[in-house]
Amino acid sequence: MMNRFLYLSILSTVLFYGCSTDQINQEEEILDTTESESLYFPPLNSDTWETIAPSELNWNEEAIPELYTLLDDKGTKAFIILKDGKIVMEWYATDFDKDSAWYWASAGKTLTSFVTGIAIEEGYLELNDPTSEYLGAGWTSLPTEKENLINVWNQLTMTTGLDDTKGDCKTPDCLTYIANAGTRWGYHNAPYTLIQDVITNATGEDFELYFANTLKDKIGMSGTWLSSNGDNNVYWSTARSMARFGLLNLNNGIWEDTVILGNEEFLSDMKNTSQDLNKSYGYLWWLNGKESAMVPQSQIVFPTQLIPNAPSDLYAGLGKNDQKLYVIPSENMVVVRMGQDTGDAALGPSSFDNELWSYLNAIID
Repeated sequence: MMNRFLYLSILSTVLFYGCSTDQINQEEEILDTTESESLYFPPLNSDTWETIAPSELNWNEEAIPELYTLLDDKGTKAFIILKDGKIVMEWYATDFDKDSAWYWASAGKTLTSFVTGIAIEEGYLELNDPTSEYLGAGWTSLPTEKENLINVWNQLTMTTGLDDTKGDCKTPDCLTYIANAGTRWGYHNAPYTLIQDVITNATGEDFELYFANTLKDKIGMSGTWLSSNGDNNVYWSTARSMARFGLLNLNNGIWEDTVILGNEEFLSDMKNTSQDLNKSYGYLWWLNGKESAMVPQSQIVFPTQLIPNAPSDLYAGLGKNDQKLYVIPSENMVVVRMGQDTGDAALGPSSFDNELWSYLNAIID
């Protein structure tokens, strides 16, 4: 059952904003509005990171203490705001600091999506390739003709049609049929996690090594992939490493002068509506500013944007217990939040998104 608090939050948003949803451009794409010349990039393998004071941006400094109180009250461990690549705000809990690691939860799905784009660009696979081409026949319990309908694109868009109530379990007996691939959106960890196996088999290189060589090391990230149950694969890193990845995406796949992912079509599709079922979902990224949204563990389509208080061009990695990576091209901003559950216990989007942005708006508007 979908979390009660998240349901009520979205339902109230529908009732309040329903009369104005026609003002949202339903097919508006997130455009790259940044230029690398206007962005600062911290050096690799260094603690150096330039800062800029909120006063230099004419932000409302009087509202900052209220934000810090919210972060502390909600069990936050780390919080960072980048503007033009520079750190404007960096806050840590008393038992945490810039060198402490925390889990990304499902916000880490964005890393896998990005690396899939690299593997496609390097010619190892295609979006429309059947998943069985890389995992072998019988990777699900489906009849062959149904299994062969599932491709890499379905895995990236949460449209495999497999039973999403089975959670992380990725053995064939857990991968059972609900609908034909492409006809149902269901937030499902197992087919997502298996993308990493697809990349391993397509490239002939262990996923974690391929990830490090093509992405992590090239932008100076720290961190490692760990599994808590033998099925999932969760990324752990510092908050600054998450901010680095956000900055890379803000600059459309380019780290300073180095192209990490140059496939502009994939990049655009990754951070825009990927299918007609959940308008607020790209390739493992959550999207704001769309006319409707679905959430994990539910088949309800809510006629509202995902985070009404946030900029409409925001796209995000969102993970269990309110791990947040927001990228906002129109503001040239990246926002990171790591920490404990804020009260919703949601798998991705939660009411905390909207609450947090009400505090951020009081500072940056």
